[in-house]
Amino acid sequence: MTMTKKIMHTMLFIAIFIAMNSCSADTAEGSESSTPTKTLITDYTYNDSELETMQLINNYRATIGLNALQRINHISSQCLDHNNYMIATNAVNHNDFTARSENIMQVLGATKVGENVAFNYKTSEAVLKAWLESPGHKENIEGNFSHFGIAVTIDPATGKKYYTNIFVKI
Repeated sequence: MTMTKKIMHTMLFIAIFIAMNSCSADTAEGSESSTPTKTLITDYTYNDSELETMQLINNYRATIGLNALQRINHISSQCLDHNNYMIATNAVNHNDFTARSENIMQVLGATKVGENVAFNYKTSEAVLKAWLESPGHKENIEGNFSHFGIAVTIDPATGKKYYTNIFVKI
């Protein structure tokens, strides 16, 4: 990779991180307990909240003339790993977004990656409404992306939902 490409990737990651960090008051840094796998993950079982949220996002995109996003199980698996990390650390954040982005770029050949996270929204409609009211999150939902993945995970200790939604352009 050329130095120019490395600089551009670094700048892209910094810009995405700054834009996306607005969704969380938690700015602590940390690393996830496990390194994302570098091999394609094809198995993922979607729960009703995940399917509903993806459908609502695509419905919204259609109303503003944008393409529907295709789901990819590998991306959803990355989302699930991050939800489990947030639950384990009891913090909502974008920690290790760069590692998730690089993984998706390497495994899937993505050229652009964005991420939305949320916590404690009871319904898919409520989380989508909150994301659309936040400029950084709305930018991802309305962005020039082709695919996405999502995980909605319930913390067994509190019963609260954690959401990670990753958008990619392939």
